[in-house]
Amino acid sequence: MEITVKFFTVLREITGKKDEKVKFSNSLTIDGLLDYLSRKHGRQFTDYVYNARGKPRGYLQFLINGKGIATLEGFRTRLKEGDKVAIIPPVGGG
Repeated sequence: MEITVKFFTVLREITGKKDEKVKFSNSLTIDGLLDYLSRKHGRQFTDYVYNARGKPRGYLQFLINGKGIATLEGFRTRLKEGDKVAIIPPVGGG
């Protein structure tokens, strides 16, 4: 199964990539994907995505094919072949 992960702002700087294709042999949830990406990209990625309790930070949005995971099954949402996952930081403006 191949999934595309899209990175923005700080995560783009941390990973050095705009997007990344990742392959898995088994079914995977958003939680599992974040764990994999944390191991792959290290402490800086982990500290940006997770709070001190090890939970994903509330200000980040996670989209699968343009739909927020809050409207699906949250972090337990299962990914499918060809899914596009976006990790969106908070947006400010003025």
